Amino acid sequence: MRQKTVFVTGSSRGIGYGILKKFAENGYRTVMSGVSGEERAAEKLRVLRDAGFEVSYIRCDIANASDRAAALDEISKKYAPLDALVNNAGVAPLHRLNVLETTEESFGRVLGTNLKGTFFMTQLFANAMIEWKKREKPEKAFPDGYSPRIVNISSVSADVSSTNRGEYCISKAGVSMVTLLFADALASHGIPVFEVRPGIVRTDMTEAVKEKYDKFISEGGLPLRRWGTPEDVGEAVFALTSGAFDYSTGQVVNVDGGFHVRRL
Repeated sequence: MRQKTVFVTGSSRGIGYGILKKFAENGYRTVMSGVSGEERAAEKLRVLRDAGFEVSYIRCDIANASDRAAALDEISKKYAPLDALVNNAGVAPLHRLNVLETTEESFGRVLGTNLKGTFFMTQLFANAMIEWKKREKPEKAFPDGYSPRIVNISSVSADVSSTNRGEYCISKAGVSMVTLLFADALASHGIPVFEVRPGIVRTDMTEAVKEKYDKFISEGGLPLRRWGTPEDVGEAVFALTSGAFDYSTGQVVNVDGGFHVRRL
């Protein structure tokens, strides 16, 4: 049986690494990705390989068209067909500013990666998946079947206001529409597309606001009174690519400790 392959963008740390590790633990060949060279991910790669997992690394800035094309080219040559694309790569504002002060530079940087990069990465790999599926029956290239899936990682910020990082919220709201658009466009090709919205997840990106969120959680801001983990997100993403939810294409899964539950 053909070994399945997953490509997780922004997976050398944090949520992306938690997602990648979950797939590796379940027998997938994994492709890690980040904006830096492989040497920056050396320790994470070593840990996975020492555990017996098959993992490779592709440097890719998803905001850059040539990087996106190079990533597809390498995956096509070495690992095709790709079974799952997880669009996780994203950036936060370098400085948190009220929306009355947000700069065009920050707006362009955040949306350039989180929204534009996610849109065109999805477009690029969706077209490749369509072509790989066309090859299945005529050439019997994939005797065990080929059912690719795409998962976009957004955030609870997609529909929750944070006025000191408005550009981030807008970018994640945009990712929600990217998911709906491609779920619609790819349904006739049998390629489900999903969105996962992590909540307060303990990573190096949230370390700067640890005290704020510790207080929020301890005071009951989350029904499940604990931080989320990258592993929590990995569990949800892996489940969505299992095939069990294919008839639910376009759906959003909140991994947020119940934060989205409206309470009195």
